[in-house]
Amino acid sequence: MNSRMLTVFENGMSIDFTVEDVDRYHGPGFPGGVAHGFCAMSHAVALLGDVERRRVRVRTAFPGPGGRDAVEMVLRAVTGDRFVVDPDLAKPERGATLARYVWVFDYDGRTVALQICDDGLVTDEFIALGKKADRTEDEDAHLAVLKREMTDRLLARPVGEVYEEIHAPN
Repeated sequence: MNSRMLTVFENGMSIDFTVEDVDRYHGPGFPGGVAHGFCAMSHAVALLGDVERRRVRVRTAFPGPGGRDAVEMVLRAVTGDRFVVDPDLAKPERGATLARYVWVFDYDGRTVALQICDDGLVTDEFIALGKKADRTEDEDAHLAVLKREMTDRLLARPVGEVYEEIHAPN
C-alpha cells in the first residue's frame, strides 16, 4: 500500500493514521473499500481543515465494510452513531459502476459532499464480479486481483484527485 497520512484531532490532540493502519484494523477482505473511505475522508478533512474526529458526521451511499471500518477507526463515527449508509445518496444517473461512491461529511455546520471521479478508478468488471452471487474459486482469485488493482489506483493519486466535490444533497 501507498503510505498516506490523515490527521484528525481528539480533545485538541492530533492523531495520525496511515492507510496501512486502517487496512490492518479492517483486515484483508476489502482493501478497496478501505482505500475509498480513506481517500474520501482525506479529501473532506483537506476541505474542512482540522477536525475533532468525534464531531464529524458521515453519510454515504457506499455500503462496503472496508469504507465503514475506515470511518470507524479514524472518526469513531460508527460507534458514535454518526455514520449512516443512505442508499438515497446514490447517483444512478452515473451508472451502476459509480452510483454508490458518494460521501457527505458534516462538521460544525459545514458540509462537504464528494463523489468518485469518473476516469477509470472503479471498473465495470470489478462491480459485476463483486455482485456475482456464486463465484467460482478462479473468479474469487480474479476479484482479489481487481480489488488490489483498484486500491493501488486510488492510493497512487494525491488527495483531491480520487473524489471530487459536489453540491451537498439534503
